[in-house]
Amino acid sequence: MDKKGDRHIAYFTMEIGFDPRVPTYSGGLGVLAGDTLKSCADLKIPLVGVTLLHRNGYFYQKIDEQGNQIEIPVKWSVDDFMVLLPNKISVSIEGRTVWVQAWQYRLRGQTGHEIPMYFLDTDIPDNSEWDRKLTSSLYGGDKWYRLAQEVVLGIGGLRMLESLGHETIRRYHMNEGHSALLTLELLRKFEGEHQEEKVRELCVFTTHTPVPAGHDKFPADFVKRMLGDLPGDGHVMKNNELNMTLLALHFSRYINGVAKKHGEVSREMFPEYPIDSITNGVHSATWVCECMAGLFEKYTPGWKLDPFTLRHAVEIPEEELWQAHQTAKRQLLDYVNRETNAGMDKDIFTIGFARRATPYKRADLLFHDIGRLQDIASKFNRIQVIYAGKAHRNDELGKQLIKEIYQLRDKIPNVSIAYLENYDMDIAKLLVAGVDVWLNTPKRPMEASGTSGMKAAHNGVPHFSTLDGWWIEGHNEGITGWSIGSEDKNVPSNDDRDSADMYKKLEEDILPAYQDKDVWAKIMKNVISFNASFFNTHRMVQQYVLKAYFE
Repeated sequence: MDKKGDRHIAYFTMEIGFDPRVPTYSGGLGVLAGDTLKSCADLKIPLVGVTLLHRNGYFYQKIDEQGNQIEIPVKWSVDDFMVLLPNKISVSIEGRTVWVQAWQYRLRGQTGHEIPMYFLDTDIPDNSEWDRKLTSSLYGGDKWYRLAQEVVLGIGGLRMLESLGHETIRRYHMNEGHSALLTLELLRKFEGEHQEEKVRELCVFTTHTPVPAGHDKFPADFVKRMLGDLPGDGHVMKNNELNMTLLALHFSRYINGVAKKHGEVSREMFPEYPIDSITNGVHSATWVCECMAGLFEKYTPGWKLDPFTLRHAVEIPEEELWQAHQTAKRQLLDYVNRETNAGMDKDIFTIGFARRATPYKRADLLFHDIGRLQDIASKFNRIQVIYAGKAHRNDELGKQLIKEIYQLRDKIPNVSIAYLENYDMDIAKLLVAGVDVWLNTPKRPMEASGTSGMKAAHNGVPHFSTLDGWWIEGHNEGITGWSIGSEDKNVPSNDDRDSADMYKKLEEDILPAYQDKDVWAKIMKNVISFNASFFNTHRMVQQYVLKAYFE
């Protein structure tokens, strides 16, 4: 336990991905949280993390022979990684007392500084069977289960921090709206005039969702049954519902989107609030593969603590960079062939696509015109495509996408396709380092930021993507990668137009460049120098410190 007063920022998040053996994350939001806390530890930021335990994880993904996703609870041993603290606090749910305990993990940075992370857990004998499972599954269950989890995270998390002696927190950072109920708990603490202003001075909020459907909303009668009367009720309820995003917006002194374009979209969605932007990044030392890290140590020493030095990657000899990438590619394809029997070849151009399977990300855009893709592959002696990603357990359209792609294996001449099961941080690190191009095809403006392409950039893998999210800022045509579709970022996506542009650039720009390894290695150097040196969480955290935490 930390002494009172030595932590000044509390970072609340529904999920944290910091170790592939600890399945307390589902994807980009959680891994971003983990990368953020790792950079805070490296940079000695006086911060503490708060999240839920998720004993069953998100889910373990199996794919059957027909391509159907099967969700299985994850099994892992909590006490192999964390220490159970003696403190217990309670929250009220439907008038019942629900007890909450906390497990601590101390995240140690490269400088030796440690960030305590508290994982809240209701699996306590004093609770009812239903209440004991409240923190079991990440994004599992229905809206009732989700709201109960958000009570534990926001209200319970704040009470646990106080119980643990963190009494001088000066900023509460809500990573997405899941923890927004902490604002109401703070409101209860302040009596009399200006209580809202006092809460607002303490809170900052990062929104990650550029579409209205992605924001948690609960009907007023639903909320009253679970929570009773809420403080500040007139400001909390809008249109007879509790909107967690609006709650966080209302009570935050600083608000940001996670890319410049996302900031614009968020301001259009919520014009009454001053929304800034801080573009996401990734933790450089985590996502650079071993063979590439050795090159960086040789030519850009100090990069782990100061990723901006990666701008000197232009000095890496092309042959050494190419060989490092070939090593990473061999490691990836060995894994793919072992797991899927795909028979992939390291001398063949390989595309990577891995993210949550949901329709707006358009994982199937590459197959919009199978005949055209087949012709391109024949012209350049085959193409290999590696997919990975889970669909939310309730997303039937996302599951159908996985099935359709899975069933295309061995059906397109000269195009080899593999779909990897149970996408996690370990598989992600292999993929972003070992493929030749990272493909991303979201319908804009639905990609808030995206971070997988940043991970690829840290390994010299160029991006091939719709101009949305971070890629609007990182894109330099033919230098750091290639765009898909109109270069006017305000033009909506169109499958016919976007796929035609994708095929054209594959055939006329990307594959011809790949035929000359010196040309390709120069592009790889640009990717590291221009993109990896900026799109990292060290830069991102420094911006949070200046704009949100200590401003």
